[in-house]
Amino acid sequence: MRESHHRDLKPRVQTNFQSELKQDSLAFAILGAATAAVQVQHGTALPQALAAVFAANDAIPQARGAIQDIGYRAMRQLALSDILIGLMAPKAPEPLVQALLSVALPLMHPADGSPAPYEAFTVVDQAVTAAASHPDTARAKNMVNALLRRFLREKDALLDEAMQQPEAKYNYPQWWIDAVITAYPKQWEQLLAAGNEPPPLTLRVNSRRTNVPDYLARLAQAGMEAVRIGAYAVRLARPVPVQQIPGFAEGEVSVQDAGAQLAAPLLDVQPGMRVLDACAAPGGKTCHILELTDVNLTALDADPKRLLRVQENLERLQLQATLQAAEAQADGWWDGQPFDRILADVPCTASGIVRRHPDIRWLRRKSDTRQLATLSSQILDNLWKMLAPNGKLLFVTCSLWPQESEAQAAAFAVRNRATRLDAPGQMLPLGGAEQDHDGLFYALFRKDA
Repeated sequence: MRESHHRDLKPRVQTNFQSELKQDSLAFAILGAATAAVQVQHGTALPQALAAVFAANDAIPQARGAIQDIGYRAMRQLALSDILIGLMAPKAPEPLVQALLSVALPLMHPADGSPAPYEAFTVVDQAVTAAASHPDTARAKNMVNALLRRFLREKDALLDEAMQQPEAKYNYPQWWIDAVITAYPKQWEQLLAAGNEPPPLTLRVNSRRTNVPDYLARLAQAGMEAVRIGAYAVRLARPVPVQQIPGFAEGEVSVQDAGAQLAAPLLDVQPGMRVLDACAAPGGKTCHILELTDVNLTALDADPKRLLRVQENLERLQLQATLQAAEAQADGWWDGQPFDRILADVPCTASGIVRRHPDIRWLRRKSDTRQLATLSSQILDNLWKMLAPNGKLLFVTCSLWPQESEAQAAAFAVRNRATRLDAPGQMLPLGGAEQDHDGLFYALFRKDA
């Protein structure tokens, strides 16, 4: 429940695009990414959209990697692509044709200035091949060819015109841009730019199995460059699939953002304590708490399917917790015994992890902030009743919007006469070595006896 997406409508394009395309071809990857992009436009989160495409087409690992890379690239500059298409097309293309173009254009012109991953004319050829292979786009293959070739001929002029629009320049909806400017008038451009960068691969070293210096030495032996960035945090210089991470399968490390790794130490858990991790899935913070000390931990989440991911992480790390499927704003699941520590990682717009989930900016609406803040306040008030005297509650959110973070924390403290303790507050994902973490917010409270 950490990432609450805007809506969950049924996709309006089939995820199965069985064709004669070879799975190791760029055309197959372009068509797969476009199919996922259409689902995102209709409210499905990108990871779920990609998973559906992979399953429906029995995609091989090489194809999965290419489709995922192209899909994420497309989300990071979707506004620019859509505006460019609007400048070139006499009328709006059909959804899948639009999506084909929107995943092809970033391959020809990466907005971050990085080298293009493919030759431009190869992208044009393979995009046209992809269009010709699908019954919903075959009639538009000539248009796809014409628009992409026009972009190559007139790229500078088209980009100059498109960049006059803030949505294209920054690749966010206008309301999102306005919200960042309002909340962070001195840092807004840096925040928007950082949100368009792919995130690093950061690992959490399992202190029950090893330590950071020893693990860094193991990485060096494997030829992997890495640096320590926190008490348990190691950042790899180059991301790799988890299967290639030394010790991952054996539970020596887990993938977790450096900012998210602050939660468990802030809770100050002691052996034997009764601990609740509310809204726990996928379980990164749950597992970190248990790596630090032996406690009686309950992992609560509203989605039973997401709790399966918590269980998988626990099993890989050989840890144990009680899993409970229930709404955190309800109390029918609670046995009446108070908790010594509560971690409340409440639902939010997830605006602070947009670099990791670039589709979030297109799934959200401005009104979501108020709705999710209302739900979160209900959850916090409910959980406070379950906290023992002298116990601590850690309020966490991965939002940049003050309505969901600082304003929420201040109002909670007043309503519940809670004592606020030292915690990082709003962490800004500004990029660079010192700020290379997600945009999390932390507020720690004590219930006085």
